[in-house]
Amino acid sequence: MKPSLILSLTVCVASTVVNAQTTLTESSPVFTEQAQEARWGLGLGAALSSGVYAGQNAQLTPFPLISYEGERLFWRGIAGGAHLFERDGFAFDATLSARMDGIDRSDFGRRELAKRGIDRSLLKDRDDGVDLGLAGRWSGAFGELELNIKRDISSASDGYEAGLTYGYPIQWGQNSLTPHIGVAHLSKKLANYYYGTLPGETARGVVDYRPGRATLQRVGLDYVRPFAERWAFVANVSYAHLPGKITDSPLVDNDTDGSMSAFFGISRGF
Repeated sequence: MKPSLILSLTVCVASTVVNAQTTLTESSPVFTEQAQEARWGLGLGAALSSGVYAGQNAQLTPFPLISYEGERLFWRGIAGGAHLFERDGFAFDATLSARMDGIDRSDFGRRELAKRGIDRSLLKDRDDGVDLGLAGRWSGAFGELELNIKRDISSASDGYEAGLTYGYPIQWGQNSLTPHIGVAHLSKKLANYYYGTLPGETARGVVDYRPGRATLQRVGLDYVRPFAERWAFVANVSYAHLPGKITDSPLVDNDTDGSMSAFFGISRGF
């Protein structure tokens, strides 16, 4: 079973938290003094995500945590890029990231779809994608504000996503807590591909549903605890509220208006 949208978000947050072990060149709210000279981070984590699609079960997915931070290039879990500009608390990056929102048609619940008059065998897989984007980040005493936009370059959805996230770090001894809120705007092509029915499917008799543009609201909490010199325990819990345009989709579970996700892992900086 492929990860859902929420699992993808969790992995992205987790990989950013893991970057706390690799550098202090950026003013991320989860960075710690524990690894000022570290450039690589290696570890193991697991993500738990509730399913949003009809018949999809909750998922527990283990995965390696790999990060790298150089003066120009960086890699954090399933995303990387290049620092284009940094000055006085502002950073501007070019980004390349995996979009792990795909789902195989066999992972939909046959019985749940049948109740809505959909034959699962008439559906197509929703593929994962690769996004190319730009991100601007402002950091200071007020916290951290990030604005990003990214577009699918893999021809999966050919859509784009624009996001805005604000986080405020709270230091408590060696513990770092960062509550954060954000919104993500999904383009018509992106939302239609992952949450609507496709033209080829409707041509075979599947109900025609296209949500169009949609905006998600998110809230979460990151936690980092360094230990044993270059080691750190990292965790995240988050909730994403899905708009009616998405929850009304015949592909989405009837009782879903949002999704919870949690992540935890350990990593060592080198």
